Amino acid sequence: MARLIKLEALSPHKIEPGSFPADKPIFICTCGLSNKMPFCDGTHKAAREHEKPGELCIYAKDGKTVLERRPDTHPPEAR
Repeated sequence: MARLIKLEALSPHKIEPGSFPADKPIFICTCGLSNKMPFCDGTHKAAREHEKPGELCIYAKDGKTVLERRPDTHPPEAR
């Protein structure tokens, strides 16, 4: 059975150096569209361009092409 997961983030989560052994920040994908999961590859910029309030977008595997738009019957304020 397939599962549709609603993600609303439009930017990555930044992890600062010092929380892990690295010398620069790491950005973790929170939009669900990255092709380099769990790391951000900048694909969230497509979500900013295509998505509108009150609408759900179904994306192709490339994370950039919107295949379908549906009305959002469960907007955040209704939860």
